[in-house]
Amino acid sequence: MAACIFCKIIKGDIPSFKLFESDRVFAFLDIQPLSRGHALVVPKHHGTRLTDIPDDALEELLPVVKKLALATGAENYNVLQNNGRLAHQEVDHVHFHMIPKPNETEGLGIGWPAQKTDMDKLKALFNEVKAKM
Repeated sequence: MAACIFCKIIKGDIPSFKLFESDRVFAFLDIQPLSRGHALVVPKHHGTRLTDIPDDALEELLPVVKKLALATGAENYNVLQNNGRLAHQEVDHVHFHMIPKPNETEGLGIGWPAQKTDMDKLKALFNEVKAKM
């Protein structure tokens, strides 16, 4: 997509600190990192949401995230992938963040607002989702 910043980075139109490239994947350091070693891993196939990307274009993504975690020496890290504005997606091109968490103040900070579970509703949801799998 012509206006996509990640597509421009992949093409080399915008410079990046490229860490890895293959036929299907491109990885580079984030220029607004949450911690040292924060990197992005993107499929070369353009798609806004994970469900827009063909399965074969996704196969190599997590192995590259794993290599980055090992290469940075991150003992604690988060892997983050957002879909849609409400889920905090800023760039409309699928991407995975590998964010080292070296201490309490650096890296990704999250809350986990767990809800009470209604087991009947949970069972209904289970049946609904499982039927579509």
